[in-house]
Amino acid sequence: MNVIVVGGGIAGLTAALRADALGHRVTLLVKDVIGDSCTACAQGGVAGAYGPGDSPALHALDTLQAGDGHGDALAITALVDGAAGAIDELIAAGVAFDRSADGLLARGLEAAHSRPRIAHAGGDATGAAISAALARRVRASSVEVREGVFVADLLVDSGRVRGIRSLDGVETHADGVILATGGSGQLYAHTTNPPGITGDGIALALRAGAAVADLEFVQFHPTVLGDGAPFLVSEAVRGAGAVLRDAGGHRFMLEEHPDAELAPRDVVARAVARRAAAQSAPVVLDATALGAEILAERFPTIDAELRRRGIEWSRQPVPVTPAAHYLMGGVVTDVDGRTTLPGLWAVGETARTGVHGANRLASNSLLEGAVFGARAAESLTHHSLPYEYVPLATPAGDPNSYGSEKRVVVGNGGQDGCVFERTALQRLMWEHVGLMRTEEGLRDAVARLHAWSPPPATSRTAQEDANLLTVARAVASASLARTRSLGAHFVVSPALIGAA
Repeated sequence: MNVIVVGGGIAGLTAALRADALGHRVTLLVKDVIGDSCTACAQGGVAGAYGPGDSPALHALDTLQAGDGHGDALAITALVDGAAGAIDELIAAGVAFDRSADGLLARGLEAAHSRPRIAHAGGDATGAAISAALARRVRASSVEVREGVFVADLLVDSGRVRGIRSLDGVETHADGVILATGGSGQLYAHTTNPPGITGDGIALALRAGAAVADLEFVQFHPTVLGDGAPFLVSEAVRGAGAVLRDAGGHRFMLEEHPDAELAPRDVVARAVARRAAAQSAPVVLDATALGAEILAERFPTIDAELRRRGIEWSRQPVPVTPAAHYLMGGVVTDVDGRTTLPGLWAVGETARTGVHGANRLASNSLLEGAVFGARAAESLTHHSLPYEYVPLATPAGDPNSYGSEKRVVVGNGGQDGCVFERTALQRLMWEHVGLMRTEEGLRDAVARLHAWSPPPATSRTAQEDANLLTVARAVASASLARTRSLGAHFVVSPALIGAA
């Protein structure tokens, strides 16, 4: 079977390697170079390193609770049951996870986890270690790697995906296409995502007619360095004992949630935003109690970057602010990555597997990429069977569970002739489809997004802009359709927004 994998993060690299090992002819397409993805930026680690008193069942429960009960039980079970095998595969690929004195995997603790179960490498450089190891494996395999290829459209014939068309007009035909392009962090004015994360895979799927869902659930990481270019300060720092304080030095998270700094990310992010607005100054992350030696040893990447910026975090707190970090929704798939469009698979942040629900549990993203990237590749072996999309279970009576994709408007718009401009879109999304939302703001965002005309896709930047506009319309429409707050989708009155 000829297979095209689009994207070079953990999900795409895993899918390509597994498909190659199974005897498929695999072509891996990346718009920049392998490793230029969110995977390489990931600091925390891979959830699923179970120790005494821990189990996949407990991990599943934490995942469901962090997702505000909106996650899919079948997908979550597939995730946690595949954790041990996925970590073993990464070790076999050459990822040198950190070890404790007894030689076992060192296990970190992060927010909303009931047990320390995060395997990490290089202290806080897990993603970089994984990306480098998998990239080496891919280059040594039979996978044909094409870097600098921007996929502009999917080729669809008779209701089935038959390949891709690149921005330069070249068509590449295949029996199956696996989308693994990551999320859409560049929708927002402030994000932890690299510049190339522009919602490409989701836009491709939308234009081709595949179903999407849960796009309203956008996770904002609560602790991003608020000075200069965005730089994420890992949740693992709070797991190690750092605390959040207001301008007066008060540890305010104790009043916000029983788990304080280790509450689910949506809770912490909103609390940080509210406190910062109330005091007209950033809150700070205080890690001074950990000491210089521990900070440098456990978090060498963060330590080096903060020092480069002139911050001695062993002596002074770090100013932090929320920033767009992860998209829980995406292209609807079953537990093997199949989308509603035959011949098309989606994995990683591009996909909506149902694992994350309304709010992703920390360090489940790398795990999802590894587990479902492999599952998608393995499902390719069944291509000779009649195609069957297996829908995920959704809460009974939930009007937004994936009928919501039917309410997403993705037309070309442009009714008033306004020309799209990326920074204006990012400001609009940040203000009206961001951390805290109002019905009035969402209606305004939907109207303005559909008034913009996408630029002609004659260059990479223009194609990225067109993709961002397509996905922004879908995210805003889905957010407006869900009238009640759930997880990361938080709807309040305009008065409360002003008070925050």
